[in-house]
This record gives sequence, structure tokens and C-alpha cells, in this order.
Amino acid sequence: MKEIKAFVKPNRIQRVTEALGDNGFKSMTLSQAEGTGAFKTKGARPSLDFHVTDSPVIKLELVCQNEEAQKAIDIITENGKSPEKGDGIIYITSIDDAFKIKTGESLKRYDL
Repeated sequence: MKEIKAFVKPNRIQRVTEALGDNGFKSMTLSQAEGTGAFKTKGARPSLDFHVTDSPVIKLELVCQNEEAQKAIDIITENGKSPEKGDGIIYITSIDDAFKIKTGESLKRYDL
């Protein structure tokens, strides 16, 4: 399984999440975040919470099967990009397994 973390501009997140949902990626987590990358948006300002200059971003997290990861990346890239610089970044991490809290059932599918 793969965990996908994508940091997307707030004005693009609705488009990204709708496209993911339309393509079968129904479970994801969204969090408001502050980015401190090399690119600073026009609205970058000193953070009230941290001693850095930040740009607002939305962190999207989802876990999918290995064979679904590239499709999710393509959807995020296509719907998250804009004509401006600093559209965000996507990180991919391998997940050994995941379990439902209620049942303890593994979500991992084994390739035969």
C-alpha cells in the first residue's frame, strides 16, 4: 500500500478532492497547514503560530493500493496545478499494513 501526502493550494483543493472522489478515492484526510518552501505566495505573511513566513496550503492524505497510486498522483497533479509557481508537492510512502479499529481487519490485499 502507498500513503500519498499532497500539499495543495487552498483554491485548488475542492477541484482535487472532487476529482479523486469521482475516481473512487473516497477516504482522505484534509488539514490546513502553513508551507515554508522556497516559493512564497503574494499573500505570504509572518505566521501567528510560528516564527517563519508562510503560505497557506491544504495537506491531503490518503492511503491506497500500490496499483492505484499513480492514478491518484495523476489526478492530484492535473487538478492541483495552476498557471502560477508554487502549486505544491506530493510525497509517497510505503505502508506495510493498515487495520480497521472496530474489527482489527487488515486492509492490505495480497498479490497472488
